[in-house]
Amino acid sequence: MGNPDSDTKRNVVSSVFDPALSRFVGFSQKLHTCFKSQLKNLTADKHGIGSSWRQDKEISSSSIQMDLEKQLDSWRGNPSWTDQTPIIKVSIPKGSLCNLKAEVNVGLPPDAVYNIVIDPDNRRVFKNVKEVMSRKVLVDEGLRQVVEVEQAAFWRFLWWSGTISVHVLVDQDRADHSMRFKQVKSGFMKRFEGSWKVQPLFVDEHMCDRLKPKTLEEYNKCTGGRGRIGSKVTLDQLIQPAIVPPPPISWYLRGITAKTTEMLIHDLLAETARIRKRLATGETEESHSPDEQRIGKAGNIKERWAAHRRTSRKRRKDLC
Repeated sequence: MGNPDSDTKRNVVSSVFDPALSRFVGFSQKLHTCFKSQLKNLTADKHGIGSSWRQDKEISSSSIQMDLEKQLDSWRGNPSWTDQTPIIKVSIPKGSLCNLKAEVNVGLPPDAVYNIVIDPDNRRVFKNVKEVMSRKVLVDEGLRQVVEVEQAAFWRFLWWSGTISVHVLVDQDRADHSMRFKQVKSGFMKRFEGSWKVQPLFVDEHMCDRLKPKTLEEYNKCTGGRGRIGSKVTLDQLIQPAIVPPPPISWYLRGITAKTTEMLIHDLLAETARIRKRLATGETEESHSPDEQRIGKAGNIKERWAAHRRTSRKRRKDLC
């Protein structure tokens, strides 16, 4: 026979804890059911998080293209522009062959210039790019990509010329129109790194009277949306061979570097002049191949590289 006092204590404890325990169990079950329901909805959603991210990328790309077309309209109305001589400065940091900085103003909006610089098929523009051996997209975040590129570059200085292999990691970000590159493996070059930067240039600032606009919004407001937007392009690169040669060899190498950079800038100016001419004459993109049209736009970099591969295969077939 049980102890009456003990039974009474158990009943008291039960009356206190059983309702609390029941509420806790009920809450856990509700939480579990809610979680399962949310998980089921997420699984059943065919679009999902990845699709939402892709949609954001597409919307962002479309917005960029719309803004670019609007900015190009100003150049269609007034294509007048005189290219200036680029400013190229060469310094010699301790232990390096040279640090080279080039600056030039370009008569096209930043997005148009940036499209040329990051174009996977830009060897059609930059004559010193002889061949792209490989290209691999490592990171693709929409506006930003990290790409591993290996290419053969052509150089010429006085009566000498040749090619060198360049293997670099490229980090390009359309958000600020920047592109940083750095050598992947050390070899003949201990360090080869640098950056491209494209910044907006308010070409028709004189339309703002005494106001000096500091932002794109201020510029559009004071010009009534008619002001052209150009670009200030900066190329900065450091070159350090594994062994820095003594003069006069080092002089020749600096000359080659400066000449190659000058070729790059002049090729860029020639391409932008061609585009301005097309805008002035009203030539439409329909006159270009579908691949060239896609390459010329601010789309996904993998699409442009796929277009480049298709074009290359077609050229090889034509040669056979």
